[in-house]
Amino acid sequence: MAKNSAINNSILELVGETPLIKLRNITKNFKGNFFAKVEAFNPGHSSKDRIALHIINDAEKKGILKKGATIVETTSGNTGFSLAMISIVKGYKCILAVSDKSSQDKIDLLKTMGAEVHVCPANVAADDPRSYYEVAKTIHKKTKNSVYINQYFNELNIEAHYRSTGPEIWKQTEGRITHLVAASGTGGTISGTGKYLKEQNPNIKILGVDAIGSVLKKFHETGEFDVNEIKPYKIEGLGKTLIPTATDFDVIDVYEKVSDKEAAFAARDIVKQEGLFCGYTSGAVMQATKQYNAMNFFDKDSFVVVIFPDHGSRYLNKIYNDSWMQNQGFLD
Repeated sequence: MAKNSAINNSILELVGETPLIKLRNITKNFKGNFFAKVEAFNPGHSSKDRIALHIINDAEKKGILKKGATIVETTSGNTGFSLAMISIVKGYKCILAVSDKSSQDKIDLLKTMGAEVHVCPANVAADDPRSYYEVAKTIHKKTKNSVYINQYFNELNIEAHYRSTGPEIWKQTEGRITHLVAASGTGGTISGTGKYLKEQNPNIKILGVDAIGSVLKKFHETGEFDVNEIKPYKIEGLGKTLIPTATDFDVIDVYEKVSDKEAAFAARDIVKQEGLFCGYTSGAVMQATKQYNAMNFFDKDSFVVVIFPDHGSRYLNKIYNDSWMQNQGFLD
């Protein structure tokens, strides 16, 4: 039975099967054909619904998650929203350690969803006790009957997309896809989707998107974790200052870095030219696609799928706010 064709028992049955939409205007001068996998159509408005539901279902099957349990996680916001939503439906408590570069909209949403939110400084080392990684670990240790989702180092992050996003794209494109462009944060989306697609056709190119200020691109190219690459940046849910084991670097062919400013304007361009209200990370993916096109990664026969992972409503006080853009020096 097709999705949405009958009564659903809960909102969780709406996770996945997101649409693939042809981009007609923003890529009109690019070589090839471009299609957006719009993850904002998930009930939690991001691709993180997939991993959150998969990890929680797996924990329940293994008996790790039991009635009355508390779910603890580190998040830039979107995973937290997905976990809070699922916790409501399934009856769990949810405690989240959130980076302070997460938009206030996201933080307010998490609290509205009933989650306990701890806001942590973004520009500290991953092993600093104030970092959201360490805060989440401490909360988990102190909270009885709690489960730490640990998306950055959880293989189920990859498996969720291997089982859902990858097969969906392969089916939707009827196997014609030649390139996938995807953001790399925890790495689950690009790794799981890329792994599945390369198993169907090893010639498919997996093009990663990283942020200026992140270590992922350099690590992919050299195997070196270079602290000199680390700089403050504004884009949420993209790039990392550590190496997440939920990233399978062997699946990814190449990385391209994007700037905060260009990603912000690219998100605005998606809205203006395609009518899709996408988030900051989606803007980063669009900007990277533009840069890949300029470097001649595509030709007239290319069938390119770009994953837009988030919804613009999470960034109303950031990239869609002229005052914020001016404060960052993005607007004259």
